[in-house]
Amino acid sequence: MEYEKIVEAVKEIALRANYKLPKDVVHAFQQALEREESELGREVLRQILLNAEAAEKEEMAYCQDTGVAVVFVEIGQEVCVVGGSLRDAIEEGVRRAYTEGYLRASMVYDPVFERKNTKDNTPPIIHYEIVPGDRLKLIFAPKGAGSENTSRLAMLKPADGWEGVKRFVLETVKLAGPNACPPFTVGVGIGGNFEYCALLAKKALLRPVGERSKDPVARRIEEELLEEINKIGWGPMGFGGTTTAIDVKVELYPCHIASLPVAVNIQCHASRHAEVEL
Repeated sequence: MEYEKIVEAVKEIALRANYKLPKDVVHAFQQALEREESELGREVLRQILLNAEAAEKEEMAYCQDTGVAVVFVEIGQEVCVVGGSLRDAIEEGVRRAYTEGYLRASMVYDPVFERKNTKDNTPPIIHYEIVPGDRLKLIFAPKGAGSENTSRLAMLKPADGWEGVKRFVLETVKLAGPNACPPFTVGVGIGGNFEYCALLAKKALLRPVGERSKDPVARRIEEELLEEINKIGWGPMGFGGTTTAIDVKVELYPCHIASLPVAVNIQCHASRHAEVEL
């Protein structure tokens, strides 16, 4: 698989993700508009839908925070990249998208002291998964700081059980409030270990809005959490209402007998992602 082909594919999905909300997300906002009980909340949802329409039509960023460039890679074990490395191709695609597409560069080098902007939104954060076959699947998910900053992880005790998990998730959403620009999609990872539950929570956000987990336990958790979160009352953009979240996505994984890791990745209303398969 040629290096330049990958570069252009990454550039294309990076631009698409920033300009165009996925259809399932737009549909969820339309449904929320019909259900929302607050008039101010309904007006905010109408403005969100108008913004999505304008961004797609004008090919402009849906949100000024065009995020950290997060890329999920599924690479077939038979794939060989020629002309350069896969990581370099992804990074170059991000660089071209953010400079040529006039997207905000938000990445800073030396995160503690100098915080000097890299000027092209690189480096991306890449998650690799090796799968059977000879195909390469790339999913681009720009993640803004407003929602990312409100995301949390806890190493609960097994004795905390379901009530402890639910309490932590609801507490996280309450603390996020208007700072994370609701209505949210809430990704929840339960199990694994310290780093893996966080990855599960972020990856959960890629599933289409409204699509329940095939795992019956995860599905029950999703439904209960969504109902409880929408009782919190933050509403669209924090102005109050019955639509604090449009969906909750849960991913489960086995964990150590002495652990109960839980991560909550809050996604603002700009739930952006795009994918391509080569």
